[in-house]
Amino acid sequence: MKAYKLTAYESSGKLIVEDTFEAESDEQAKEMGHALLKEKNLLGQTHRLASPTGKLLLFHS
Repeated sequence: MKAYKLTAYESSGKLIVEDTFEAESDEQAKEMGHALLKEKNLLGQTHRLASPTGKLLLFHS
């Protein structure tokens, strides 16, 4: 399993969420990250999901 980092920000740049979770693959991490954002009602906020190698898997500004 690999560790992925999900962050979300307010429009002012203030950090709202910073979560780290594990997934078997980038595809699974994207699904999990999207579900976490939806659960926390943050899909419309600026957010990003980064892989352990720094690859952006989800990004919204």
